[in-house]
Parts: sequence; C-alpha cells; structure tokens
Amino acid sequence: MVYLIYFAMIVLIPLWAQMKVKNTFARYSRVASSASLRGSEVARKMLNANGLSHVSVEEGRGFLSDHYDPRTKTVKLSPENFHGHSIAAAAVAAHECGHAIQDSEDYSFLRFRHALVPVANIGSNLSWVFIMIGMFAHLSGMLLLGIIFMAAAVLFQIITLPVELNASNRAMDQIVSLGLVGNREDREARKVLNAAALTYVAATAVAVLELLRFVLMFTGMNRNDD
Repeated sequence: MVYLIYFAMIVLIPLWAQMKVKNTFARYSRVASSASLRGSEVARKMLNANGLSHVSVEEGRGFLSDHYDPRTKTVKLSPENFHGHSIAAAAVAAHECGHAIQDSEDYSFLRFRHALVPVANIGSNLSWVFIMIGMFAHLSGMLLLGIIFMAAAVLFQIITLPVELNASNRAMDQIVSLGLVGNREDREARKVLNAAALTYVAATAVAVLELLRFVLMFTGMNRNDD
C-alpha cells in the first residue's frame, strides 16, 4: 500500500503541475494585455531598461520552449510568446529577462547552478546504472554510488528553485514599474508565473522522494547484511 501511494505521488504530482501550467497559460494567453505589447517587445524594453541592450531577443521553436541562454546572451521566446500580446506572453518574456538580469549581476545561485550542470548531467545519466546493478546484484556499494550520483542531480533541482523564483520576482517588479502590463493585470501575470513555478517545485519534490526511497533501500540492505 505504501509503495502504491508512493508511485501515485511521483506520477500524479508532475502531471498535476503540468496541467496547471498549461491550463493557466492557455487561459491568460487569450487575455490581451492593455499595454498591447508583444512578448518580444516586453523583453526588449525590460532588457534595455536594465542596461542589457547587448542581449538579443529571438524567436525559438516549440510550445513553451522559452529560455535564456547565458552563453550567447540571448532570450529565446516560443512563437506564441514572441508574437503574442497577451498577459501570459508578457509574464513569460519578463521571467526570461529576469534570468538575463541575474546573469548580468552574477547572481550567486545562478552561477552555482551553471557550475553544477556537468555534474548533474553525469549524475542523472549514471545514477540509474549503478542503482540497478546494486539492486539486482544486491551490492550495497554500487547502490551507494548510484545514490551519490543521484544526489548531485537532486542538488541541481533544489538550486533551480531559488533561481526560478527570483527570476519571477524580478519579472513582476519590472513589468509593473515599467508599465509593461496594466495596473490591474499584475495579479494575472503573477498567476502565470506561479503556475510555471509549480513545475519546478513538483520536479524537485519527486526527485527528493526518489532519492529518499533509495537511501531507505540502502539502509535496509545494510541492516539485512548485518
């Protein structure tokens, strides 16, 4: 029964978060901003206001593929947000510009996350190999090695949370102070960003639960060997 509840949680939590962000985005992508600015224009104005005229704004590909690339100093917006005049487009564009501002200010959590990328990639790729070997061969040492690799990937997820929340807070401050959305539209923009943040919270919760499960499995394996 416990395992059934556990597996339901790691499946349902991410699904719920994804549905929440898609539904919220779909709702507010149909609500035009009174400022009548496209997402690309919101991004350009916000970047220029923060002395980041060298950061380019480009149209990307794919649904909700919006991101900031610190290597090329580029804010890439999905087609619907690049061209859209909606509150959702303004909120998402401002959020990605929040990352550009973090980059320009050498925001510590962002730097830490960038430093963890290669470690997290290795950890996520190798952890399951060692975990599976440890489980099926009943080798606690291999299981422990897998847990260590997984912990690196989980740490990356945890560090991502303050980075994303800080970018959203910067976005809200900027779009209100610069008049990039109407005075009464900031609440709707905040709903879009809060829904997006749920996906990171859900991913982190699932990652921590998975790590905890294997830690308990490791301690149980060692207890049985004693």
